[in-house]
Amino acid sequence: MQVYLRTLGCRLNEAELQTWSQQFIDTGYEISNKLDKADVMILNTCAVTGEAARKSRQILRRMHRENTSAKLVVTGCYASLDESEAAEILGVDLVIPNSKKDHLVELINEQFRLDGELLPTMPAFATEPGEAALFIRNRDRAFIKIQDGCRYKCSYCIVTKARGSEKSRTISHIVKEINGLSVSGVNEVVLTGVHVGGYGSDLGVTLKDLIEAILLDSDIKRVRFASVEPWDLPEGFFNLFDNKRLMPHMHLPLQSGSNTVLRRMSRRCNQQSFLSIMQQARKYVSGFNATTDIIVGFPGETDYEWQESLEFIQRIGFGHVHIFSYSHREGTRAAKLEQQLSSAVKKQRSKELTVIAKTMKSAALQKMIGQKVEVLWESGVKQVSQGRFNYSGYTPNYHRVNVELAGDATRQILPVTLQQLSSDESMLVGDVELSIQSRLTPLNSSKTAPLISVKQL
Repeated sequence: MQVYLRTLGCRLNEAELQTWSQQFIDTGYEISNKLDKADVMILNTCAVTGEAARKSRQILRRMHRENTSAKLVVTGCYASLDESEAAEILGVDLVIPNSKKDHLVELINEQFRLDGELLPTMPAFATEPGEAALFIRNRDRAFIKIQDGCRYKCSYCIVTKARGSEKSRTISHIVKEINGLSVSGVNEVVLTGVHVGGYGSDLGVTLKDLIEAILLDSDIKRVRFASVEPWDLPEGFFNLFDNKRLMPHMHLPLQSGSNTVLRRMSRRCNQQSFLSIMQQARKYVSGFNATTDIIVGFPGETDYEWQESLEFIQRIGFGHVHIFSYSHREGTRAAKLEQQLSSAVKKQRSKELTVIAKTMKSAALQKMIGQKVEVLWESGVKQVSQGRFNYSGYTPNYHRVNVELAGDATRQILPVTLQQLSSDESMLVGDVELSIQSRLTPLNSSKTAPLISVKQL
């Protein structure tokens, strides 16, 4: 039996797919990347915006058209907010809301057995010792779900309604999962959740306690965070980065650089508190890189507030900015606010911020030139000439690097000297010493993603 898994939206959705992949394998399924070969198709949906919900519906219909004989299962935030609507989409056989997705594999087995189609209840084949579903899905780092839900209610956010109250996994379970991934060859994990900084609020522990346990009780080589709300970081948090296995990068969503807009968003930070966090980070963590999210065109955002926001964003100097035009979302308090801005205004402001964000990113990359850093090289190798291949990966502080190699470096951490910026100034270009390259084995395409020649790009 073959299962096809697909997700939309956040890193948490990706982490859930990774977990289900392993559970399906343990139950006796095979994970397939070919939709038309699948017996069961699963879409982990998103509903953070109305557009995300529309895209979820569109993909479900497309999946059914491309494989009408497979069972189609929908889960995730769209399936939770509009369960009855999701169930009515042509081809959908089963809807599993977020409240039940921890039991997704067993629910699928139970439901389809009732339909008269016995699915595997024990392994039908043996995987390689230590083989992780992560590698079967051809990923280069593992996303670890540490918690779900959020106790805060930002005025624009529908996710708290879709995901429910906070629920954390125990430290022991998380460390055990990370150790299992490490044994199977994973070098980097990313800790993710809806409210990562609120980890442990229901268990009497903190995110700091979890990080200390991971660094003490596992030998995973690199640990990263997904998005962490800036107000959740306690005094002394950045001292954790003294351990170089904790990567010097955090995604800290600001959303706006205007205090009045932040109040309308019901955010729990302001300019001064965010600036204080950044000053601490850059004082204690060498080369610290902060990336962020900014919502453009929030209801009532005046020209003055917009300029105030732009000035503060530039003052911080982010390494990368994810830009989102505000999207009207029924069910949120922001949807009821007056002075909804026009698409033309939001488009123009997005263009302005894009120019500023590109300049900040280029400046951050320029500071890296000449440094020698450790990079985790990824799959998805591009062939550039006979026997030579283009690899990409990320520096510890999460700047993308390209390098040309003649051997197999997939999922290895190798030192690279950063030489220059790419022609579009979006990433770094580096060089790996010949003595290191000479130790690499010839590229074995069966171990990596299919090769892509330059002519195909």
